[in-house]
Amino acid sequence: MMRVIGKIQGGLAALGLILGLAGGAQAQTDQGTFDLVMMGLKAGALHFTGVQDGAGYSVSGLLQSGGLVAMIRKVRYAATVQGSVSGGRYTPTGYSEDADTGKRQSQAVMAYVKGVPQLKTYNPPRPPRASDVDPATMGGTVDPLTALYATLRDVDPGGECQVDLKMFDGRRYSQIATFEPTPRGGRVVCAGEYRRLAGFSAKEMADKQRFPFTLTYAPTPEGRMRVVEVAMDTLYGKAKLQRR
Repeated sequence: MMRVIGKIQGGLAALGLILGLAGGAQAQTDQGTFDLVMMGLKAGALHFTGVQDGAGYSVSGLLQSGGLVAMIRKVRYAATVQGSVSGGRYTPTGYSEDADTGKRQSQAVMAYVKGVPQLKTYNPPRPPRASDVDPATMGGTVDPLTALYATLRDVDPGGECQVDLKMFDGRRYSQIATFEPTPRGGRVVCAGEYRRLAGFSAKEMADKQRFPFTLTYAPTPEGRMRVVEVAMDTLYGKAKLQRR
């Protein structure tokens, strides 16, 4: 899951989403708070709130490390996205992010024309690399924030484990998928995988290309299914996102 957004390094932080969208009677709101736990220690926190109103959605997010980890490295990720959704297919129209990994700071802005991302801003600028991905070839992809929202939002029973999205963050191309729903005592557990596809350095691709995880859903009082835990492999060992 740390690799889903393409910006979180070393599993040192958790992602938070905060959303504002004027909604009508058909609006669906999803919200929750997760703790990121590594080696028994709290490493960060994720809060998200998402609203889909008819065919539109809008998400904003905040990432920051916490606990003892924040004393070693402070990580922050803030992002916003707007777009439309039809038949479960998400089409962003605008995405922006401001990231601080503790080692570097960066900003990115993308607009979308007929589903094709247009990289408007990427700071600090850097010379082109052979591994760079051409945004013009990324039609049909979603941004990392949309992918995370689509993965963690509530679903109707039977709708679990159906995520399959290609992502582009302005530099890197990746994929997240969930599959194989398995009932377990009223809950449903999905297998999942984040995969690096292109735009990563040779060292990153040599280190690891596939990151398996499991996603656990539990029923809500309203009869929907909600993600309560994400257990993942990172380059630094096992980690969990646990819903409060």
